[in-house]
Amino acid sequence: MKRAATTSPVVREAPPGSVLSAIGLDLLLLAGSALLFALSFPSFLSQWGWFPLAFLALAPVFIVVHRAGWLRVVLYGAFFGFASYALYNYWLGSFHPLTLVIVPPIYSAYFLVAFPLLKAADSLFPRYGFLLQVLIWVAYEFAKVQGFLGYAYGIIGFSQYLFLPLARLASVTGIWGVSLIVVFPSALLGNALKNGFKEFIPFLRRHRLPALLYAAVFAAIIVYGLISISDLAPARKLKVALVQQNVDPWKGGNKTYAKTLEILTRLSRQALAEDPSIEVVVWSETSFVPAIDWHTRYRTDRVAFGLVKELREFLAEQSVPYVVGNDDGQLAKDEQGRDIRVDYNAAILFEGGEIIETYRKLHLVPFTEHFPFQRTLPGVYQWLRDADTHFWEKGTEYTVLEAAGVRFSTPICFEDTFAYLSRDFFLHGAEMLVNMTNDSWSKAVACEMQHMSIALFRALENKRTLVRSTNGGITCVIDPNGHITAMLAPFTEDYLIAEAPVYTAEQTLYTRWGDWFAWIVVILAVAVLAGGLIYRVSANRVSANRFLRP
Repeated sequence: MKRAATTSPVVREAPPGSVLSAIGLDLLLLAGSALLFALSFPSFLSQWGWFPLAFLALAPVFIVVHRAGWLRVVLYGAFFGFASYALYNYWLGSFHPLTLVIVPPIYSAYFLVAFPLLKAADSLFPRYGFLLQVLIWVAYEFAKVQGFLGYAYGIIGFSQYLFLPLARLASVTGIWGVSLIVVFPSALLGNALKNGFKEFIPFLRRHRLPALLYAAVFAAIIVYGLISISDLAPARKLKVALVQQNVDPWKGGNKTYAKTLEILTRLSRQALAEDPSIEVVVWSETSFVPAIDWHTRYRTDRVAFGLVKELREFLAEQSVPYVVGNDDGQLAKDEQGRDIRVDYNAAILFEGGEIIETYRKLHLVPFTEHFPFQRTLPGVYQWLRDADTHFWEKGTEYTVLEAAGVRFSTPICFEDTFAYLSRDFFLHGAEMLVNMTNDSWSKAVACEMQHMSIALFRALENKRTLVRSTNGGITCVIDPNGHITAMLAPFTEDYLIAEAPVYTAEQTLYTRWGDWFAWIVVILAVAVLAGGLIYRVSANRVSANRFLRP
């Protein structure tokens, strides 16, 4: 057996100053990347966002992932996750005192895992690891919208909502194909610069084939986006009035409820007087808070019943259907068989003052609307309760409403940020979506624009119209081609009268197959990463055996 060398190589430790300088540079690069990431979307600097930045925003991440060792890359992931979402979702602090304690740390945890995976791709595949890194990033985005903590904000493809020729790829691949196209230039550029500027041109020369293939695919996607515009001319138009009362109904109690009702009824009358051909009037999420059905049946609160009575008398006088966001209280049995009241975040269709149909929200906001771990985590549950959290009961049905001969579903609040929900509504027979939202709590136009920009992709994915009726913004109509055809200014008391095209001529590949592209990306990322690890372990074993062979 060969004898090992008796002398050990001299290990030179980097001077402390150089280590600190390297860490400082890495953190500066990551902070810059987090800022570019945030500014790619509607932000505190631009309410529309600067979408071209998204193509380069993550390049510093890939540089740092290569530069850093394994321990530091884990810590850097936590730093980037917190910084990027604190900058991007800065408005969360206005929503609930706990949100900035919850959301950025969650993304710190996510990137604690994502950064080492990116590092593994770089280490296992020194030449073409950037291709695997693109797959890993998209797989991470897909994973983060799953389950109880699912949160669609921050998927980088959503930054392209104004770049419609690219965004229309969503009708085929969902948002995941758009994200892949956006991330690739950052991965290519970051890897070209990972060893300094001197290696930049040689790297691009060695990788000109993937770059040229990307350019060809990008051009083909743009051509597809330009020629795939649906002809909406023959479509039936639904005339809608969307009422934006610009009052947060949850603050102020009965006095605010009464004020909100006065604004809603006044604006509705004005809209119908201006255009008698309006076919349906839509109010926003929980636009009227006292539970209409509950107080009609049980009358447990005299003031609330008085407001409900006033509302129903108004609706009984109307000649058109109304869709009203409401806290829908219902009688149910607890585990001991006792009668209790449960509340749903609901959209209720009225005709002639009578309830025709009710949709109850299916996907509740984690922590602030829903926390299913009361028994396993009673301390956290009580912490949320003490912070004045309003929990809802979860709905169970993909309800499709019908008014003026049009079938539509009403995703409530951030439900329109989840592609699977909208797709399932259409598969259940809806012809368009009518989203009802209250984002007024944010006091930030950027929040409302981020929400709207995500919702726009629901129209593109399914080639169906999306109508948004909100408390303070963004109230608008988005056609199946992604065009915002009508919009109210945010944080204004007003109403929007618009024609919404009822387009049902074709069903997209995304509507039929769902997240097929994302699953392919996930499988490829896992398979290639696992294959690289197996190969590396096998190669190391072979090398060790050769060294030890007598």
